[in-house]
Amino acid sequence: MMKWIRTLHLYLGCLFAPILIFFCASGAWQMYGFHSSTKDGSYVPPKWVSTLSQVHKYQGVNGPSYDTVSETFRWFSLLMALGMIVTALLGLVMAFRQKNRRWPTAIVTLLGLLLPIAFLWFASN
Repeated sequence: MMKWIRTLHLYLGCLFAPILIFFCASGAWQMYGFHSSTKDGSYVPPKWVSTLSQVHKYQGVNGPSYDTVSETFRWFSLLMALGMIVTALLGLVMAFRQKNRRWPTAIVTLLGLLLPIAFLWFASN
């Protein structure tokens, strides 16, 4: 069973790694506003940043689009999200199956859950 889980984890990870890296990178620069110009014109993003941000935001390079290609991209992106959830869960299963590392694995996993919650809570207060 573990061999099957490792193999599935490997192939799902390899299939979705490129688009996950893209979404992480474009999401990161959008989080800091690097994808749009400032109102006073003191910053104008590079064309490639603006273009790739359109893909992240609108699933196309020319703004919102609802054609067949964009719809196919949306479905692949949804599949990527579901695939990464499954891959992460499989990774946790594999991590917790290591008997000599269960406590460190549990502590780090708990930190991975609690730290974002704490950051958001402190940011809202």
